[in-house]
Amino acid sequence: MFLVPVTLLKKGVNLLKSNRKYSTFRRGVNFFFKKNLLVTNSVTSGGFMAIGDLIQQEFEYQSHVQLKRYDWGRLSRMFIVGTLMGPMHHYYYIYLDKVLPKVDVKTAIKKIMCDQLFASPATILCFFYGMGILESKSFKQSTLEIVDKFKYVYTADCLYWPPVQFVNFYFLPTEYRVFYINFATMIFNIFLSYMKHYDQH
Repeated sequence: MFLVPVTLLKKGVNLLKSNRKYSTFRRGVNFFFKKNLLVTNSVTSGGFMAIGDLIQQEFEYQSHVQLKRYDWGRLSRMFIVGTLMGPMHHYYYIYLDKVLPKVDVKTAIKKIMCDQLFASPATILCFFYGMGILESKSFKQSTLEIVDKFKYVYTADCLYWPPVQFVNFYFLPTEYRVFYINFATMIFNIFLSYMKHYDQH
């Protein structure tokens, strides 16, 4: 006799809990990806760059290239440079979507070309000069390092990023682009960290 109302009550409570969780999730998404997107993009840019460096440092430690397990100064520099590059990526993708608003294969390819011809070289230069400043290197020293390493980093960039960016440009809305790129960058940053530091041990 009371079984049906009790069952309905339990279903109602479960539905209420589910709606509350979904509502909290939506508020979180709205807070991070709508209201504070620039901050989210900047902090995740720095955070994922630091994680990439942490993984590379672990490789170096396990290979006996690095004596200390973690170089926290190096990690901090990677985080700072990554965070400072966040706004550049944030505004770049907003502008790119305004200039090329369509979502089709042709537009995705155009965006990838823009990325490889303009954004990638600019990002590589900002990374090496930014790290050079934090390492107290002169402009000339940083330039010599770029001359030595740019072709390798850019070649790897051209192999890694086009397929990653196709997913970004073809499937994702603007507000999720930088977060996705920051996550993909974490993987690329393992290589980038290696290229930056392999000759400094």
